[in-house]
Amino acid sequence: MNEAIAKAINSARKIVIKIGSNTLAKPDGTQNTQFMANFAAQCKKLVEQGKQIVVVSSGAQVSGVSTLKEWARKKDVHFRQALCAIGQVELMAQWRKAFAEQSLHIGQLLFTKEDFENDHRSLNIRNTLFTLTDEGVIPIINENDSVSIDEFSIGDNDNLSALTSILWSADLLILFSDIDGIFTDNPKTNPDAKLIETVDDIPALRSKIKIGSTNAFGTGGIETKIQAAEKTTVYGIPVVLANGSEENILEKLSLGQAKGTLFLEK
Repeated sequence: MNEAIAKAINSARKIVIKIGSNTLAKPDGTQNTQFMANFAAQCKKLVEQGKQIVVVSSGAQVSGVSTLKEWARKKDVHFRQALCAIGQVELMAQWRKAFAEQSLHIGQLLFTKEDFENDHRSLNIRNTLFTLTDEGVIPIINENDSVSIDEFSIGDNDNLSALTSILWSADLLILFSDIDGIFTDNPKTNPDAKLIETVDDIPALRSKIKIGSTNAFGTGGIETKIQAAEKTTVYGIPVVLANGSEENILEKLSLGQAKGTLFLEK
């Protein structure tokens, strides 16, 4: 399928993996705990190979809906932030359970835009990430959606994962979404859309593809994934975009047995 992606994963020691809300949600909008358990098992295999893993996990709002279904349709910003506060607890409980089954500990970090703009905070984040991963703990990162408002918001976890990758000096960023990679057009509406397996010129990519809107559960879309790649590839950190809903996707990517798009430095 994509040997270049397999090479990127196998040669990387420090890997950031972002999991989007659509990957973490079942069709009814509730948590996909089976995915979480399977993903943790795949991470365990990478850890056994000597790799360090940082997870950027969306899904606080999805988890909140799973917990308080009667709030699901409320659009008021205060209810949405309260829903994230409730959901973040449930999200971490499920991640803790999934990784505990693999005898791995997790640690939670919640960020706002200001954390990356303040040198002192950024240094503390970096030191905490190094300490956790050096001790074999899996950091689970999310934006602090319960307090973030527009002017302090990173806005999406694609860009959050890129900022985290840069700060931690990662070797690779993997973005899991509900698509197989970057296509020339939306593959859900255009059956003739072609998968682009490798991208080393993002400005040229923008000129030849159609960028659609955000998806049902997430705050991002193709645009935010391209933005993330723009940020990290400048620092020599490649990015893989793949479909997180495919069974054993992390393992298949490492074996070159799954579709995806690899962004490289030009």
